Amino acid sequence: MDSSDGSIPTQLYDMVIVGGSAGGLSTAVSSLRSGLQRVRIIESSSRVALPDLIGPNQLDVGFGETVESIDLVGDDVVVTTNRLSYRTRGVLVADRRADPSWTPPLAIPDSPRVHLDSLASVADQDVLVVGLSDHAVELTAQFVDGGSRVVLAAAGMDPTLLSPAAARALRTLEQGRQATLLYRSTPRHITFAGEFPMVEFGDRRTPDLQFDHVVFAAPRQAFEPDDVGVTPAALDSGKVWFLGDPGEGRPVTTAPGWQVGIAMAEALFPEVELVTPLSPLERRTQHVGAIEELREEHYNATITHFEPTHSDLWVLRVKPDQGDTSYLPGQYASLGLGYWEERIDDAPDPEADRRWDKLIRRSYSISSRMFDDHGYLTDENGLDELEFYIVLVAPTPDNTPALTPRLALKRAGDRIYLGPKVAGRYTLNSVIDPRSEIVFFSTGTGEAPHNGMVIDLLRKGHTGPIISAVTVRKSADLGYADKHRELEFRYSNYHYVPMPTREPGIPKRYLQDLLRDDDFAELGVTLSPSSTHVFLCGNPAMIGLPEEVDGHEVFPETTGVVELLVQQGFTLDRRNTPGNIHYEEYW
Repeated sequence: MDSSDGSIPTQLYDMVIVGGSAGGLSTAVSSLRSGLQRVRIIESSSRVALPDLIGPNQLDVGFGETVESIDLVGDDVVVTTNRLSYRTRGVLVADRRADPSWTPPLAIPDSPRVHLDSLASVADQDVLVVGLSDHAVELTAQFVDGGSRVVLAAAGMDPTLLSPAAARALRTLEQGRQATLLYRSTPRHITFAGEFPMVEFGDRRTPDLQFDHVVFAAPRQAFEPDDVGVTPAALDSGKVWFLGDPGEGRPVTTAPGWQVGIAMAEALFPEVELVTPLSPLERRTQHVGAIEELREEHYNATITHFEPTHSDLWVLRVKPDQGDTSYLPGQYASLGLGYWEERIDDAPDPEADRRWDKLIRRSYSISSRMFDDHGYLTDENGLDELEFYIVLVAPTPDNTPALTPRLALKRAGDRIYLGPKVAGRYTLNSVIDPRSEIVFFSTGTGEAPHNGMVIDLLRKGHTGPIISAVTVRKSADLGYADKHRELEFRYSNYHYVPMPTREPGIPKRYLQDLLRDDDFAELGVTLSPSSTHVFLCGNPAMIGLPEEVDGHEVFPETTGVVELLVQQGFTLDRRNTPGNIHYEEYW
């Protein structure tokens, strides 16, 4: 198709797409599946946004080509690049340019490790991408392909506005545990630990995290006609369309974002029945195998063990299809099930219809089986699965829990989603003296992280007193009681203090009462701010963190453990201010 002599190229393309963005790739794939025979993608760089789509879909891509002009010749459009010319029935300009006036919604420190819109190729790095659009997904996939560990902070993302290619890429990254998606978190502040960015998310479910690089994915502006040399005749023909919101001088459509390409195909190729993704409602009502298909798309792990302590309390283990399961005792991971899964109760679920084909994700502290099959203390990082300790959350007039009523119907062998990133700074890193007193306070399943921490201390030969105190409603709610009693039998420095509050014949007492009444003296243990570390996980009312009011810390009206410890000279362990009161932040 040589047009160097100025003649019109003779080979006719159905469609030419300028730019290998996720939206452009989506349009190409959809058009080919619908029956268009020749679709050409022109990409000025050496890489399309999602290269994995090229081979399976047999996409025709011209790399390193830059569009010089788009003109109307007869009934066809001619696209001239720096290399070739193409005659086509329609053109979609899917390239988008950065908006130079855009700034992120928070102050950006001047650092070579904080970037706007791009980052040179990096490998074996921890990268945070911040954004809600296709472009944020494109960057995430690019950095994963380059060998980095990536977190995408996308609070407020509307998946229905993503192109099918970007949505598929997200599912693939999640399923392969290659990237962590934070759908409810976004950075609020960036500080530095040395030269590395420390990102504060400002919510209790996401702890502060340190990265090698932070990249803000700026929204991209659609190209203007002058950017690709569109002549007035070509523009007036209605055969040149621009991906993005309609602008002055462009064909007008109500389709959002990438769907401009679908609207264009429908307008220019009426003889073709376009293959477009089913809506959640269509998928639910028209596709018999939808649920199994969704499980295959989203789930990446298997429940290997599901043991009910009783009907509302379970110990389960999860084995991922791929990726390691290493973690520090005290950290947490995320589990997920689809809204398409059935519930154990009949509670109204306002999100189920609207988000029927989406995942519900929740963070859970990683517990420990405590003893291996031979009776030795477990080395959890020598295993290929993670253990969790979870209670069924009952619905209330103000809250309909989404995940645990669905998890209640699962059993060993069932599939589930396991997040790729184990996280959390609620660990034993601050315990450096093997003779120090270590006290764990928890309510209910809040003892889950403490189980692994206790085992880790004992495996490493900690000689100081270790006390684990837990309050529950009934003795039947103590899912690990027999294992804690075995630890007490084996180790003279370990003490287990279960405190059921609604058990007949047992006086009702709370964790605060252990401090008020100095029950530790009965165990031969003296708590001291100079040598004791206290770890708190569970009900926020038990912990009782203070809030800052007019520059002063004000404790809750109901006295919590923190206030009692502070009165004894203990201090909260906070970022940049080490202390000896440690608390789980994501609860």
